[in-house]
Parts: sequence; C-alpha cells; structure tokens
Amino acid sequence: MNLSEIRKIVDSKWDTDLVPRLVDYVKLPAKSPAFDASWAAHGHLAAAIQAGLAWAQAQPIAGMTVEIVALEGRTPCLFFDIPATHGLGEDRTVLFYGHLDKQPEMSGWRDDLGPWKPVIEDGKLYGRGAADDGYALYAALTVVQAMDAQKVARPRCVGLIETCEESGSPDLPQYLAKLAPRLGEVQLVVGLDSGCGNYDQMWVTTSLRGLVGGVLTVEVLQEGVHSGSASGIVPSSFRIARKLLNRLDDVDTGRLLPAGLHAEIPAERIAQARTAGDILGDQIWKQFPWVGCNHGGDAHAHAMPTTTDPVEAILNRTWRPALSVTGAEHLPGIAAAGNVLRPKTSLKLSLRLPPTVDGDRAAAIVKQVLEADPPYGARVHFSGSHGATGWNAPPTAPWLARAAEQASQAAWGKPVAWIGEGGTIPFMSMLGEKFPSAQFLITGVLGPHSNAHGPNEFLHLDAAKRLTAAVASIVADVR
Repeated sequence: MNLSEIRKIVDSKWDTDLVPRLVDYVKLPAKSPAFDASWAAHGHLAAAIQAGLAWAQAQPIAGMTVEIVALEGRTPCLFFDIPATHGLGEDRTVLFYGHLDKQPEMSGWRDDLGPWKPVIEDGKLYGRGAADDGYALYAALTVVQAMDAQKVARPRCVGLIETCEESGSPDLPQYLAKLAPRLGEVQLVVGLDSGCGNYDQMWVTTSLRGLVGGVLTVEVLQEGVHSGSASGIVPSSFRIARKLLNRLDDVDTGRLLPAGLHAEIPAERIAQARTAGDILGDQIWKQFPWVGCNHGGDAHAHAMPTTTDPVEAILNRTWRPALSVTGAEHLPGIAAAGNVLRPKTSLKLSLRLPPTVDGDRAAAIVKQVLEADPPYGARVHFSGSHGATGWNAPPTAPWLARAAEQASQAAWGKPVAWIGEGGTIPFMSMLGEKFPSAQFLITGVLGPHSNAHGPNEFLHLDAAKRLTAAVASIVADVR
C-alpha cells in the first residue's frame, strides 16, 4: 500500500472531520461511573456514545453495521462490524478497542484551559478525554476508510467501544460474553488507549500493570472531641491509618512489602526496557512537572525522582508494584479545621500491580494486611476493594514485528519501539484469555506532558494522524 497516499487521506479526514468531532466530545463531562454515580440520569455518557453512533452511521463504509448495545443497569457499548474486502474471507478479524468515558476534572488547569473547554494550541487539542481515548472510535473508522479509498485489501474489522474503562471496566465481561459469538476469530487486537515514549516514532505496548483500588477507613470515636481534652488519650485515626499503610510499603523507598504483590520480570521485558531507556534517557523522568522544574541546580531545592536511571525508572513504572493515596475524606479544609480530634479518617488507595499478578488475589492480600490486628482496637475496614489483572503481551509474531517496523519507518522515519506501560486496561487480560492465539497492537498518543487524568491534558494531533496511517499499514498486513 502507498502510505504517502494514505497519509493524505488520513490528514484530510482528521483536519476536516475528526478534530471538530473531538472538540465537541471534549465539551461533554462524560465522567466514568466511578466518578459520577448518577451517570445515567445526567446523560453525558449517553450523549458521547450517541454522538459516536451518529458519526459512524454517516461514514461511507460499505457493508458496515453499527449499533449501541446496552444491558440493563450497565453502561452502554458501541459495536461495529465491517466485512472484508477484495476477496479476503471472513476468517481473519481485526478487533478495535477504545472507550468514551472520562476521568474527573482535577484541579490545576491553566487559567485559559479546563477539562470541558476544548482549546487547540501548538498542534495540541487540550481538554479531558480526547487522547484517553475518545479519538479511538474516530481513528479506527478512518483507518478503514483510508484503506478502502486506496482499494487496499483488508480483513474483517469489528470494534468495541465501552463507557466504563476508567472505572476498571466492571461491565465489560458481560458485554464480552454477549458479543463473543459476533467477534469471530480475532487475529489482531488494536487498542488505541495506551501511551508513547515520545512523538518521534511508533510505540507498541508490551505490558500493562494491574490495579487494586479501595478505601481504607479507620474509626476510633463516634464523634469528634476537643483535641486539648482527648489528644494523648485517644489515638489519632490518621496516625493509625499511617501505621497501616506502613504495612504495605517501605516509607523510605516506596517498595511494596507483601511478597504476593511482586512478580519476576521476564528477560525480554528487561531487554526492551534497556532499548527504550537508550531512546528516552532522562526524558523518562524529566517529562513530569516537578516542583522547581530545574534539575541542573541544587538537588535539595527541587523534587527528585525515585531513580534517575532510565531503565530502572521504566521497570519501576511497568513491572513493579506501587502505592498511591489518591483521595481522602473526613479531613476538613484548612480554613475550617478546628482543634478537634476527628472520629475517623478515610483514604482512597490505588495500588498498581505487576502485569502477571492476579488482581483479585492481590486485592485479598491488601485487605488482609490492612484489616488484621488493628492498632488500639480501632475499627478498620478496606471497603470497595477491587482488583484488575494486568496484561503481558504474547510473543510477537514475525509478521507483526515486520509490519510495525515498516509502519513506523514510513510514518515517522524512525524505528518502532517497544515498551511496557504503567496504566491498566482490563479488557486486554480478558481478551488474552478469550483469544489466546491473537496478536496485540496496543498503542496510543499519551506521550510526554499529555498528562492523561491530570490538568492540561492534550491530544497531540500530528502524532494521532501519523498513528492512524501507521495502523492502516499494519492492518493491511494481518496474517
């Protein structure tokens, strides 16, 4: 296939059609159910998927069927099915995956930006969700249209776009069970919900971490009391929570302590981390918005990473567990904080797991560690705990390795790079079990400073265009 011609089609489609659609999408506060309990009543997820359906139905793709599949009480999915072309049989299927739900607003946006305020600046579309990953549906069908416009033979293509990925995809197993008979024999899974080490070449994701989430609550009193009267007698619920967290990780290094939360790192993944480390160098840690922003001066004046070794940094964020406290309750704001010993403290925990650690088993370990033998007899509960298993890609087939290399060289003029990612896409482990012989092309545009889930999130438009054309090149080579 002529990738330069494909690029012309893709670039035009992005400029005239996809960017305006994504501008509208950014305006929708389509928060995932974990962050909007009234998602059905608010209707933002419905608006996002209805907009995707209307756009898809308007695309001139021969034989395509597209529909919204909705199970009672669950977030909806969009499903499309497109027959093969130019005499290729229906025995080879490419499955595209993406999602339309979003993370919550977060604070810290630039004064002229906002989560639901689309702004295009310096080739970037700012706003929540376009890169993570509202563009997936639009890019997937653009891949098909570009190939068909060039009369390139392609296999059957199906797509599953969900709306609860940012909540851990709790509804997806039911949809996968319902739609499995319609998926056929999947040779290639194309997931566009991942990251890239830079915007200079194609990056293929080799693994994803799993996740344990839940809320740790420590209660010592039925109501708050005067701190002058009770402190020294009544233990602080916050101190107890802090002591419990010390059971999970080493406070000095951040290393997780329970052995069941660790996994051996495969030699192939270490080798790939070394190659990626050579490419990225210090950028692997300098990409983040550190306090001080200048790492050339006094180290004591600036926040620093856990390691400045690029390879160790990559392995830390892809194959080693890590604990974060992402939220808290029962702590009043500073302006309203009186001299009161609070009755309880709740902390929302997010624990990333190595790709090969079972999520449910890890959740059980965390719950047992936190709740066992509570200090001072306090009431301790780890509630809402859930585990999502990560994913480690199967061995890459020679045809996919060649196709990815050719696509990266053609679209960027540089070789393809392979790297693990620290996030979680629960669908990948589900698909790996369902289609053990399938190949996976997990990729995306979440590169340096794109800041998915955080303030000032953006979609790098040039990278998205190049990736769309590169995926078209790879789909044409499906074996």
